[in-house]
Amino acid sequence: MQAQTSHGRATTLSLALTLLTIIFATQSQAQWDIQDSHTTASLRGIASVDAAIAWASGTGGTVLHTTDGGANWQRCATPPGAESLDFRGIQAFDAHTAIVMSSGKGDLSRLYKTTDACQTWKLLFTNPDKEGFWDAIQFDSPKTGMLIGDPVKDQFPIFTSINTGNSWSRVDHVAPYAGIKKADKGWSESIFAASNSTLLIYQNPRPHTLLQILFLTGGSRSSIHIVQNFDQPIPLLGGRVMISSASSHLADGPTAGGFSLAAKPGSAPGLLVAVGGDYQQPDSTASTASSCQWKEDGLSSTYHCGAAATFPHGYRSAVAYDAQQKLWITVGPNGTDISTDDGRNWAPLKPSTQDPPDADKNWNALSLPYVVGPKGRIGKLRPIHPPAERQPQKMNK
Repeated sequence: MQAQTSHGRATTLSLALTLLTIIFATQSQAQWDIQDSHTTASLRGIASVDAAIAWASGTGGTVLHTTDGGANWQRCATPPGAESLDFRGIQAFDAHTAIVMSSGKGDLSRLYKTTDACQTWKLLFTNPDKEGFWDAIQFDSPKTGMLIGDPVKDQFPIFTSINTGNSWSRVDHVAPYAGIKKADKGWSESIFAASNSTLLIYQNPRPHTLLQILFLTGGSRSSIHIVQNFDQPIPLLGGRVMISSASSHLADGPTAGGFSLAAKPGSAPGLLVAVGGDYQQPDSTASTASSCQWKEDGLSSTYHCGAAATFPHGYRSAVAYDAQQKLWITVGPNGTDISTDDGRNWAPLKPSTQDPPDADKNWNALSLPYVVGPKGRIGKLRPIHPPAERQPQKMNK
């Protein structure tokens, strides 16, 4: 073998150091502390109020509640008539007040509310559409909230509340909201109720815009539908409204599309990250994440999304931004991934030697610092430290 020159040795050393840096950067350790939920229900709803208070929900009319950071999860009283309902979404306001949403065809989609720490529940609202199916509920303040479901007669049903969910009004039949329709005929577009995170309400970075509603779809076309409201908040049914849509650049197909959408707090202009894939092919990495940026182009203003350069390593059902650690985190049945560059590149979060071997897997929904999954699975995030931050061990010569 020909001897290397000093330049060749330097190049080889530089390449080796680069490879080591990549390995360290892409092998962070799983930081989910598994908690005891005292249930075997499949959990898809999770709402964190603060460091101590959180609520979770799932199949069999299950609602859980903690006031001590998850050290103890209490099983709530089951809402009346809800023993067989699938509670896929929950919104929590404090230690005593929460609204839970069930998903199912027609009147199996319902809202219940508690104001006494889930000792008792009140039925607030039942789906008026016999063919309807509710997918997500979100509040942008303690008073104003929105509820959305799969298309009914080619139109996404939208309901709003301005009194903490006590009453709801339909807006999709009111002009100009009636323009919020699914894709053209021949397309099958719907919303996935996998993690209650396909609907997003937040302040638009564009000047003079009060609120922006975004919802993420899948099926034959995976899109982000955008409703901008000027002059008055949308729940008041007033002001000027602009409706548009953008490709999410996520997978599409009968069981594929967008499953979760999140905005980066304080980003200007608005930055979104969307995740999804095909839930029937959980190990497929194709088109499982994208990053979206708000752009002004003459009279047009909307989000432009681009597929991630390095995808999460499988289908992902939920994504969230961790402002304290300045990273994005996404979860799914086959693992957890993180991104430190706003969703352009993702790296797996693997179990440490102190964690159960499956600590990174079998997750459905996020509300940081909590994550939930099937069979009563609940985890709580602790700070993520990649191996590169640990002191290297000395090698014996």
